Amino acid sequence: MVAIIKTGASIRSTFYYNENKLKQGVAEWIMAGNYPDDSANLTEQERLNMLLKLAALNTNVVRNSVHISLNFDPSEHYSKALLGEISQAYMDKIGFGDQSYLVYQHHDSGHPHIHIESVKIDANGKRIETQNIGRNQSERARKEIENEFCLVKASSKKQQQSEHLKPAMVSANYGKVETKRAISNVIYGVIDKYKFTSITELNAVLNCYNVAADRGNEESRAYKKGRLHYRLLNAKGDVLEFPLRQAIFT
Repeated sequence: MVAIIKTGASIRSTFYYNENKLKQGVAEWIMAGNYPDDSANLTEQERLNMLLKLAALNTNVVRNSVHISLNFDPSEHYSKALLGEISQAYMDKIGFGDQSYLVYQHHDSGHPHIHIESVKIDANGKRIETQNIGRNQSERARKEIENEFCLVKASSKKQQQSEHLKPAMVSANYGKVETKRAISNVIYGVIDKYKFTSITELNAVLNCYNVAADRGNEESRAYKKGRLHYRLLNAKGDVLEFPLRQAIFT
């Protein structure tokens, strides 16, 4: 199993990315953790409102959204019930066990994976620290869950060869990889693995890799020709550079 954790500044963007996948028939609803009602009884608006309610408890936290993907080997096909158990175990182990969260299974890429959305503000309005969570809590959780649920281990040769570990999907970081090449790798990796119907959906995934897409204003040449500007983001979600254009929507 491979776990990827990203934070963002738009709860709605990530939420509607997952919800739109449900409407398109390329995702399934798994569960809602720590909600006041049973998952099956929640409406779309009720699912969103709980996350927004938590975020409103501390408006000083700008990057308040937490978006996690748990990626499995192509040979692993689990029931929704088991995916729910894995999600709960993972959230408990990384310190988000008491947080409200939503779990979706996506079917739009070459490997089985689930998306978990939550907020890094607890019920008391306290900010939950996520610095180095991927390297520390998540890595320990991954190894423990692989053993507990008998999953294909990420360190095995089989997992390393799976589609979701291609270099193209490494986050773009300013100063570490030549900027245009880094953005290009992310763009082509994302487009190859996911299907989109809007800029919002595209950015929900691109932002996880420190990249953002922008159509420009309606009078710009890029907008009129259906092209996008791609920009590199820093850890706070601020734009660093926008050196690359690539036609995606025509």
